[in-house]
Amino acid sequence: MAKAVPKLQAGDALLLVDVQNDFCPGGSLPIPGGDAVVPVLNRWIDAARQAGVPIYASRCWHPAEHVSFESREGPWPSHCLQNSPGADFHPDLRLPEDAVLITKGERFDRDQNSAFDDTGLAQRLRDDGVHRLYLGGLAEDVCVLASALDARREGFEVVLIDEATRPITPEGGLQARRRMREAGVVMGE
Repeated sequence: MAKAVPKLQAGDALLLVDVQNDFCPGGSLPIPGGDAVVPVLNRWIDAARQAGVPIYASRCWHPAEHVSFESREGPWPSHCLQNSPGADFHPDLRLPEDAVLITKGERFDRDQNSAFDDTGLAQRLRDDGVHRLYLGGLAEDVCVLASALDARREGFEVVLIDEATRPITPEGGLQARRRMREAGVVMGE
């Protein structure tokens, strides 16, 4: 049975990390069960809209031959190429038109796993009066982890929506949750 979404309030925001086709089944870098986060996040999107709290969505947006790709001796297969179907948000994700998009991973010299890495997101959140982030997306042990840790370093409260994220590996997920807990991320909404 799905968990109920808590009542969101002023100062809260929803941050969706990289819910893109390439990270879902059939994509070039599929996370096991990655598409299972979509209906959960849609419930949260509905709750955020009803409460009038902002929604932010990051996307991995790599140029061809990105430094993180195996073809360049990086750790990942080619994925989320700019303007490709794989870089599109999952088609069932009901992302509102007024969601704030955060583009990352477009640097040529290094990867940007965190939605906060060189994107200006922390300042945007402060400008928007956000204090607490509810966080979900893909992958739990890479980009969700990096975003949660950076959000905490920037002084935001962070709540992981545990039903709304999936790791690349079970071991990676356990390690990610341990690191997030140690950083003060609240688990289990």
